[in-house]
Amino acid sequence: MCNTCGCNVTPGNQHIVAEHKESVEVLTNLLQANDHEAAHNRAHFDRHGVLAINLMSSPGAGKTALLERTIEWFGDRLRFAVIEGDLETENDAERIREKGVPAIQISTGTACHLDAHMVHAALHELDLDTLDVVFIENVGNLVCPASFDLGQHLNVTLLSTPEGDDKPAKYPVMFRAADLMLVSKSDLLDVLGDFDPDKAERHLRELASDAPVFELSARTNAGLRDWAEWLTRNLELQREDSIDESARERLA
Repeated sequence: MCNTCGCNVTPGNQHIVAEHKESVEVLTNLLQANDHEAAHNRAHFDRHGVLAINLMSSPGAGKTALLERTIEWFGDRLRFAVIEGDLETENDAERIREKGVPAIQISTGTACHLDAHMVHAALHELDLDTLDVVFIENVGNLVCPASFDLGQHLNVTLLSTPEGDDKPAKYPVMFRAADLMLVSKSDLLDVLGDFDPDKAERHLRELASDAPVFELSARTNAGLRDWAEWLTRNLELQREDSIDESARERLA
C-alpha cells in the first residue's frame, strides 16, 4: 500500500486524518476505522442474505464487460446491483444501468482504491432486500485495493491476457487475496502467443493460494458457465451462513 502518495486519504475517511497529526498514527487509525466500517458493511450484507463480491484488476482488464455478460447470462434468475469505483466519470456505471441493473457510482478523486466508508455510503442507496448479489467494481489498480477490506465476502481478481502471465508474481498481495482468479480476454490467447495460463497459475500457487482459476472471455462467453456456477454456489453458501448466524443470534 502506498503510504506516501496520499491514496490512503479518501473523501470517506478524511475526517480521521484531520484528528491525527502523526503519519504513523494516521495510517493506523485509518486502517482500524476502515476495518470497523467493513465489519459493519459485512453484517449488513449478511442480515439481508446478500453476497458481496469485490472485483479487482488493473485498468482495462475487463471487469465491466464481465459484469455485463454476467447480467445477461442470469437474466431474471438473480438480482444484481453494482457499486462502481473510478477516479472520475460514470462511464462504467452507465453501461451497467443500460442492462437494467442499479449501479451506484463512487468517484474517488485522487484515491486509487475504494474503502469501507465509501461502500457504506453507497449501501444507503440500495435496497438490499431486493438483491441477491452486490458487485463492488474497485478502481483499476493491482496494488492498493487489496489492502482495504470493504465488507465483501469474496475477492475476484482478473488477470487479462495482454498484461502478461507474470503478474501474480509481481503483485503478490493482490493475487494472494483472491478467492478466484479469472484469466480474462482468453479469446486473445492464440493471437498473443506469449501468455501461458499454466505459468500464471503456477505463480499463483507459489503464493500458497488454492484459489480456483478460470479462463474466460466476455467477447465469446467462453468460460462463462464455470464463472456462473461458481457464483451460484457461493451465493448458496452465503445464504446458508446467514441463516446459521441468524439462528445463533436468536439462541444467544
